Amino acid sequence: MDAIEQGRRAEALCAHVLERAGLSVMARNFRCRMGEVDLIAREGATLVFCEVRLRRGQSFGGAAESITAAKRGRIVAAARFYLAGKPEADCRFDVMLLDGLEMQRVRWIRDAFRC
Repeated sequence: MDAIEQGRRAEALCAHVLERAGLSVMARNFRCRMGEVDLIAREGATLVFCEVRLRRGQSFGGAAESITAAKRGRIVAAARFYLAGKPEADCRFDVMLLDGLEMQRVRWIRDAFRC
């Protein structure tokens, strides 16, 4: 399985985890010129912008270390673009870290960073 297919499976698995927790997934792979958000979900009145990171090994650092300040900036910029023209909503940025493609290998960090 190539890296693109692994990424798709990781995002699908994380979407399933969100839905099992009662969130509604509204968008996948939202892209704009500023960046990309892997998953956008709603939890009650809160919009959740979720970054999914899969790392199989630790040779280049773990999944958490791969979310740099620059990456966070692109996620926040894409979220702001998504929110433009929409009614004001509470939002948060979650991160889902995986070191394998099994549900028990998903580590969900709610409110992982702020804009």
